[in-house]
Amino acid sequence: MVNLTVVTRFFLMGFSNTWEQQVLHAILFLLIYLVALMGNTLIFTLISLDGKFHTPMYFFLKNLSFLDLCLISTTVPKSIANSLSHSCSISFWGCVSQLFLMMLFTSSELFLLTVMSYDRYVAICQPLHYELIMTRGACVKMAAVSWFSGGLLGALYSASTFTLPFCGSKEIHQFFCDVPALLRISCSETHLAVDVIMAFGFGLGTFCSIYITISYSHIFSAVLKIPTREGRSKAFSTCLPHLIVFMVFITTAVIAYLTPSYKSDSVLDLLLSMFYTVVPPTLNPVIYSLRTKDMKTALMKLIAWKYFSKGSIPTSFP
Repeated sequence: MVNLTVVTRFFLMGFSNTWEQQVLHAILFLLIYLVALMGNTLIFTLISLDGKFHTPMYFFLKNLSFLDLCLISTTVPKSIANSLSHSCSISFWGCVSQLFLMMLFTSSELFLLTVMSYDRYVAICQPLHYELIMTRGACVKMAAVSWFSGGLLGALYSASTFTLPFCGSKEIHQFFCDVPALLRISCSETHLAVDVIMAFGFGLGTFCSIYITISYSHIFSAVLKIPTREGRSKAFSTCLPHLIVFMVFITTAVIAYLTPSYKSDSVLDLLLSMFYTVVPPTLNPVIYSLRTKDMKTALMKLIAWKYFSKGSIPTSFP
């Protein structure tokens, strides 16, 4: 068995072998990254500064925005740098760190989306008990559990993956270090530890999916009973984006991890991975907040406060 210390670097797969297309990919990824960066930073700032957003729903949304910032910053900048430098290399420990952080943030986001479905269930189906159940302490604990669980899965995935020997090709058929792509280039035919961790992760993902499905079935049942059309529209506009983001996020991740590993390069694998690592962090700000009236009003207040010194923005919880 080859010692892991001989592996000093890997080579990430590019979207193209021609320089012009690599530059085009870098520009596209840079634009996507800037949109995600500005959108999520804006949401994080508005929720932090405006006191009317200091509610459980926006507390979780603030955590989601921070997770999205971290997630897209883990993979996209390195891909941009590799394209512009005409280099696809990543150091061994850089690959370890990238896999750990990617699993941490994606797993934490899955758990946080589950917590957010519970928050919406309590708000719509048990409104009289909402303030009693969704206290500030309870929200902090649920967010902390989401982060801790994501960190635990990240550590388990990265530890089990990089204990495997890599004695053949060092070219990873992905634009970032991901478990299926790394298993493809391992010279070990058996990887029981990784399979066990992956089964555990799928079990948690299945539980979250079932829980969210049950929560939204109760939510939509309650929404349909709202007498006014305006009330139903407001409830659906709050919950449907959450469900859409979750479905895109979990479906593409499951397909990517369950697709049989092939030795050939696959551009489809690259595109598919974008739907659970790049697309959600980019679209979340628009789907969740920036299109809402409250967020637009808060944005105008922030601009007026910053550039014209008119009015002030409260900074404490109501």
